[in-house]
Amino acid sequence: MIIRVSELEEQGLRIDDVDALATALPDPSWRLESVALEVEADGTEVFVRGRLAVTAPQTCGRCLEVFPAHVDTPMDVRLVPKPAAADSVELGADDLDVDFYENDELDLARVVENEATLAMPMKPLCREDCRGLCPTCGANRNVAPCTCAPRPPDPRLAALRDLAARPAH
Repeated sequence: MIIRVSELEEQGLRIDDVDALATALPDPSWRLESVALEVEADGTEVFVRGRLAVTAPQTCGRCLEVFPAHVDTPMDVRLVPKPAAADSVELGADDLDVDFYENDELDLARVVENEATLAMPMKPLCREDCRGLCPTCGANRNVAPCTCAPRPPDPRLAALRDLAARPAH
């Protein structure tokens, strides 16, 4: 969805049509559940604020099972015109949340894709109490209890174990 910045009206633009931005997501298996965005221009700066909800298949960081991750995240993005010479730009602390648009055209689908991708967890978990895989046999401990014997403690850490047993002075 391309928006011409110079044609944005003073009251801005409200977007809540999921179908208009459904193709914005990076993978066809990702699903845009809801979107409620306001696009406002202030001179050459453009602000995109609102919320979006996305469901995407993720792999659990503990048990390696694929599960549908649901993310509902706020959006607050400031966009400015892309500078002509990228090497002459110095970023300040306030510029870390800035994105760029070119030729008076704002690609809202790209902004939604970036925000949805950034909102995904870095270490997704299928559930908070996921027991993960057995380090010995690799079985998923969420499905069935593992009968493997516990691993013996690492002998290199014996000094630390003794340290914890000492009385405090």
